[in-house]
Amino acid sequence: MKTRKASPTLALVVIASIATVGFIDRIVVNVLVEPVKVEFGLSDAQVSLMAWAFALLNIGAGLVVARTAERVRRLTLISFGTIIWSIATAACGWAGSWVQLLVARMGVGLGEAIGLPANQSVVADYFPANRRGFAISCLLLSPPLGAFIGFVGGGWIAQEFGWRMTFLIAAIPGLLMGFVAWFFIAEPKRGQHDPGASEDVPPISAVLARLFRLPSARNLVIGSALAAMLGFGLNFFFASLMVREFGVGLAEAGLYAGLIASLPAALSVVGSGWLGDRLGAGNPRAYALIPAVSLLIGAPLYAFAITRTDLPLLLGLVSIATFLNFGYLGITYATLQNLMHPRMRATAAAILNGVYGVAGGLGPSLLGLLSDTLSPEYGAARGLAVAMAVSGLGYLWASAHYFIAARRLPADMDSVRTPPPAAGPVA
Repeated sequence: MKTRKASPTLALVVIASIATVGFIDRIVVNVLVEPVKVEFGLSDAQVSLMAWAFALLNIGAGLVVARTAERVRRLTLISFGTIIWSIATAACGWAGSWVQLLVARMGVGLGEAIGLPANQSVVADYFPANRRGFAISCLLLSPPLGAFIGFVGGGWIAQEFGWRMTFLIAAIPGLLMGFVAWFFIAEPKRGQHDPGASEDVPPISAVLARLFRLPSARNLVIGSALAAMLGFGLNFFFASLMVREFGVGLAEAGLYAGLIASLPAALSVVGSGWLGDRLGAGNPRAYALIPAVSLLIGAPLYAFAITRTDLPLLLGLVSIATFLNFGYLGITYATLQNLMHPRMRATAAAILNGVYGVAGGLGPSLLGLLSDTLSPEYGAARGLAVAMAVSGLGYLWASAHYFIAARRLPADMDSVRTPPPAAGPVA
């Protein structure tokens, strides 16, 4: 198609925009927890099932789609998936019951399983290894940017027009961006910046073996999954804490949640990716040590900050803690892409997304259960705050895995030069 351009910058902008829309449609439900609870008469544990509804098909379909992405045009999958999850987001606004809302959220998860796993693979093929960390970190600005738009815009729309209209409006950008990706972005040649890249697609067993047998990759996956689980849980209930503890409206709660989950996280994602590329050239261990240290400091700070009863103090300290606790995100994805052979990257990203999907379901559910357990003694507001503080300390566990990964990272990155076992040539 003549309108398609092989521009790395254009591809990064469009794919990052799609990923941002995907995160908006995923996270906007977080600011709608309180009105959804009221309409359907739910507990914290029950309302957190919306996270599991998203994850269910997202996990199951993601790996299948990623294997397909190793063989077919990836931009087609990205476009198709974006349109599917946007339609499902609109269906959330039309849900007439709690079960219908859960089914619609499953549709969002399915669409994102189709549309998102290949995006890192495409970006990785557009940029050489020495620019890949920064490029993928820019791509991973999508979660904090999507969080800001979802929380702030979603909170205002929900307060003014209701939670159903929030879903309907959130569906529009994805429908548009799906067509933009189809008509204007060219498919890059796989492995074009990786000398000696094989044209054969390794079996999934080889991808799993590389992810979980390489000590550095295994610990990066575990550490980032733990951090993601905690982050999803804390972000899911942050706006609710603002409403319960400080009595603010949905628009104000969404603004606070958006600011906390966006600007500090965005600076951290890009900063850690840039710092990793800068320090990693001389010492590859830096790719793991940067998140290890940031999580080590951020964990106790978050636990202290979230229990403050002075709102400005809480927001200020949580912002700093969020900056530290998001330092793992972009640099982890980039490092895992560098540890994978080119024909493994989409599958590896899907496996990691599947792990994150489980984490994304567990985080809100475990935090919701803990909040329900503590609420009879502390009250709904303080019980939630204490539960979030306990969760925040869990970042220490994630930090430990990054320190372990740092020890073996140089040797494991050198092993990329060895060709992987092949399942067969690309069709």
